[in-house]
Amino acid sequence: MGKIQKIKNGAGAVSEGVRASGVAGDLRLHEFRSRIFRNTRFLRVWLPPGYNDAENEGQHYPVLYLNDGQNLFEAATSFTGIEWQVDETAERLIREGAVPPMIIVGMDNATRDRIREYMPHRSMHPMMLRVQGRYYPDFLMKEVMPFVERNYRVATGPENTGLGGSSLGALIALYTAMARPGAIGRLLLESPSLWAAGRQLIRDSREVRIWPERIFLAAGTAEAGSAERSRTVVDDVRELAAILRRAVLSEKRLRLVIKDGAGHDESAWAERFPEALQFLFAR
Repeated sequence: MGKIQKIKNGAGAVSEGVRASGVAGDLRLHEFRSRIFRNTRFLRVWLPPGYNDAENEGQHYPVLYLNDGQNLFEAATSFTGIEWQVDETAERLIREGAVPPMIIVGMDNATRDRIREYMPHRSMHPMMLRVQGRYYPDFLMKEVMPFVERNYRVATGPENTGLGGSSLGALIALYTAMARPGAIGRLLLESPSLWAAGRQLIRDSREVRIWPERIFLAAGTAEAGSAERSRTVVDDVRELAAILRRAVLSEKRLRLVIKDGAGHDESAWAERFPEALQFLFAR
């Protein structure tokens, strides 16, 4: 049985501790108030094995920030009832020595406002004109990251900082890496919604000169409701990969995975997460 511990943050009022089943390791929930988005969500902070041991009290850990935090650790909170199994996968890989001990922060989406927060540009399909995604980099870097660094032993610098997500959560992660060059060193893009706003981010990516040190980019061949639409998704991902390669990202820095038969869902992202975590963070 894992432990979920609710802890008060600077603006919140959560203090009680509860235990929950289905979580591997130490998962802590913070009720987090964003002044930028003017709303409240949970930050789900997973700590690596040994974090609380006395002999590790001077150790600082790399951090991976992931969007759609509800879907990462528990099936009960996941939108589809299926989780990424981030806790089980990270704990296993750390114990095996495949990746270094790290902290993983799941940032809950804003439910009804999820699309607005994850869309950096206006879109006609779907119709979304009052988007807020341009504020997301500040939300992450001026609110979430400072909070995590105040409360946990975090190793700083781009080499110790990862960001990722799936679908629109991957889109806004990509936008953030482009908008704040040099801040993110590890980027996880699962089934990115590159179609958004008329493929604006694909066009913008051609002008970017500074990219994260390692990027894991993946999609399945059954992402959409039809074979034609699925091919379009894969074609967009391959085009982004080609742009990244032209930006001198070698195979050591870019991993492209096109999984035959994989869909646009948590099961597919959970299956690829072990490979992604190892590629992004293995020493």
